[in-house]
Amino acid sequence: MRAVVLVAIVAAIGNLLQGWDNATIAGAVLYIKREFNLQSQPTIEGLIVAMSLIGATVITTFSGHVSDWLGRRPMLIISSVLYFISGMVMLWSPNVYVLLVARLLDGFGIGLSVTLIPVYISETAPPEIRGLLNTLPQFTGSLGMFLSYCMVFGMSLIDSPSWRLMLGVLSIPSIIYFLLAVFFLPESPRWLVSKGKMKEAKQVLQRLRGREDVSGEMALLLEGLDVGGETSIEEYIIGPDNDLTDNQEHVVEKDHIKLYGAEEGLSWIAKPVARHSALSLVSRQGSMANQSVPLMDPMVTLFGSVHEKLPEMGSMRSMLFSNFGSMFNVADQQVKNEHWDEESLQRDGEHADDGSGAESDDNLRSPLLSPQATNAEKDNAGEQVSSMGIGGGWQLAYKKDEKNSGALKRIYLHQEGGPGSRRGSIISLSGDVPTAEGEFIHAAALVSQSVLHAEDLGSQHPFGVATDRPSESAAKGPSWRDLFEPGVKHALVVGVGLQILQQFSGINGVLYYTPQILEQAGVGVLLSNIGIGSDSASFLISGLTTLLMLPSIGVAMRLMDIAGRRWLLLSTLPVLLLSLIFLVLGNVIDLGTVAHAVISTVSVIVYFCCFVMGFGPIPNILCSEIFPTRVRGLCIAICALTFWIGDIIVTYTLPSMLNSIGLAGVFGIYAIVCTIAWFFVFLKVPETKGMPLEVITEFFAVGAKQTASTVKN
Repeated sequence: MRAVVLVAIVAAIGNLLQGWDNATIAGAVLYIKREFNLQSQPTIEGLIVAMSLIGATVITTFSGHVSDWLGRRPMLIISSVLYFISGMVMLWSPNVYVLLVARLLDGFGIGLSVTLIPVYISETAPPEIRGLLNTLPQFTGSLGMFLSYCMVFGMSLIDSPSWRLMLGVLSIPSIIYFLLAVFFLPESPRWLVSKGKMKEAKQVLQRLRGREDVSGEMALLLEGLDVGGETSIEEYIIGPDNDLTDNQEHVVEKDHIKLYGAEEGLSWIAKPVARHSALSLVSRQGSMANQSVPLMDPMVTLFGSVHEKLPEMGSMRSMLFSNFGSMFNVADQQVKNEHWDEESLQRDGEHADDGSGAESDDNLRSPLLSPQATNAEKDNAGEQVSSMGIGGGWQLAYKKDEKNSGALKRIYLHQEGGPGSRRGSIISLSGDVPTAEGEFIHAAALVSQSVLHAEDLGSQHPFGVATDRPSESAAKGPSWRDLFEPGVKHALVVGVGLQILQQFSGINGVLYYTPQILEQAGVGVLLSNIGIGSDSASFLISGLTTLLMLPSIGVAMRLMDIAGRRWLLLSTLPVLLLSLIFLVLGNVIDLGTVAHAVISTVSVIVYFCCFVMGFGPIPNILCSEIFPTRVRGLCIAICALTFWIGDIIVTYTLPSMLNSIGLAGVFGIYAIVCTIAWFFVFLKVPETKGMPLEVITEFFAVGAKQTASTVKN
């Protein structure tokens, strides 16, 4: 996975430039104000800082639709060009009006970067490390701020600091970003599939995944183009071809699904059962643990039914199919008349499971589609099917649609959890299934109509043939009408809600107040005693504050795919709330100068560290995950527009709020927003760690349907 990690790092340079610019203008504005005598023109001074926000808001309005039409990569290249041009114009700026135009261009680059980089990373990353890679923009943004503060601090120590040079330096890293984007970044494979460019998409996936056989993921990307289909939840017992016995009365002896393993001769049969898996029960009734929670969104419990049953799924282990080799080491009894060519045997030798069943095996080292999965067979029930691993413990399988001749049903399979099934023992269904160790797997399934057709599946390498041809969904393109599909509307509520609450949770207010707090703590006096002026001291303090964020973001990167997004939000929001409460108390109660300085300083540091672990990166991560491929650009633009509008409102209402209700009142409002945010996350925001993007959108569709039925009842 080295290629996909490097691609994510290069893409995240756009956020480094954004952080660099934010910190640079904060320092340069002090010198701009003096040169142009803006002390008596606060409106112009405010516009210099705000013009980038205005530019970002304007460009975001168009970015989603244009990125769906033009592609993700070209938009990132355009953002690097805008960064470069704005830097050169700021370096030249003969007057304040030219500077305002340059700041507007800079805002265009920022808007494109902030909106599209999370989308690009999500669409290229595998499910198991998607959260880690999507936290990189937060890390590089903070790193850019730190490096910029260091530069501004160093330049402030000279006799006549040049604000033009401070701002113009942006052009240097933007050139590097441009060259890397042009010569190294590939286009998003999901966007390529959405435009019917199957050959290019396959080549990109082969490069990113480091293997030739990517038919499984290609099929998954094709399925992800569908919006608004009907999805049902079923359940299966999966076992060797000949090991499902006749005394299992609850098993329906039809609709067999052939599954192909990672070793030659291994194959299994999946049979529908009449019982209800945990996933199925949740879809019908809601989780037993959450039935007593008022207003709990059924979608949250639907997602939770997967993660609660598999607490280690976030550790990049395939829980369902990575251990099939050890669970079904009975291949000699069930080898069929498989047809193996020399090439497939060679690939089998390279990618096959070692049969040890060790828990360290994970999807990062396993092929998404094993060589055996490229051969379709007729099973005992006469149905032509095939299956493939798609990451995160999920398996994509196909079967013929009995009601519609020539159509296919796609099946997303996931193991029902429990210690027994992890070791390979069967999940007992009311006691009438044998509990023999190492024989069967109990799996829940999301079943819906496939975009592929039965005639697409030939006898030789079926998915390789089917996925080389564009689907009908690719020709449709994005449509505003798709935004009104229940699953998409449901996801928009989550995405827009998170963006609003993030902006009003206090980050801008705390950033605004930080220099004053640290000045009260005596840091400024200490620095002045060693010969550092007030301006330089302010830059140094801001740089050190930013530096403290980096280790916290590193922790978040480690936990994002293990503990999960939802857990990080629910864990860090109470800490944000407590930090704000302490800031309120410190400004209401006279604790003495020393005590006030200590409490305020600690509260600010804790707030920053927890914010960048949770509420900083996660809203953008979730927004890049929860929308279908065909409308992802449109939806992410709506969420990003909400972000920028909220940013502008908070930034420009803060001074008037400080004058009217004081610092304690402002932080009190932020504390209330953090409380509301915690309940919103608890009731409405699902856990998406380790799940393929296409499965996430399928869950939203099912959850929206369940929510609608709950409201009717």
